[in-house]
Amino acid sequence: MIQRYWQFFTTVLGIIFRHPITGTTLIPVLPDGKIVLIRRRDTGKWGLPGGIIDWGEDIPTTAHRELAEETGLEITEIRRLVGVYSAPDRDPRMHSISIVLAVSAQGTLKVQDTNEITDVRAFDPQEIPFGHLSHDNDRQLQDYLNHLTTIA
Repeated sequence: MIQRYWQFFTTVLGIIFRHPITGTTLIPVLPDGKIVLIRRRDTGKWGLPGGIIDWGEDIPTTAHRELAEETGLEITEIRRLVGVYSAPDRDPRMHSISIVLAVSAQGTLKVQDTNEITDVRAFDPQEIPFGHLSHDNDRQLQDYLNHLTTIA
């Protein structure tokens, strides 16, 4: 009996922890064309805002919540799907799948989640610190700027 419960327990853990985590990454574009990046507390690198889709949320709800939590901005329009990025090594913490959306945003830049974010700033596209961004955000931003839709 105990062995059967243990097998069930380990099977459930395998299902939970051996599958990629799904989240959204946002490319927030302000009315002046600047792109908003956040500075991550864990790495100190600039990156795109975003996060894990919570149970019961859809992608648009997650996008709105994550942008507000990390930057203080609100989404005025989801412009387009930039891509779906699923390489097992794209996030050094875990295997995650990121659905990347370009969004129009407005409001006042203000770090809301000080546990994860240390700074938020709007960059002209030519000022973005390419080569020094977190995760695979270099590729995601290049795909956006090159008008690509990528499945990777």
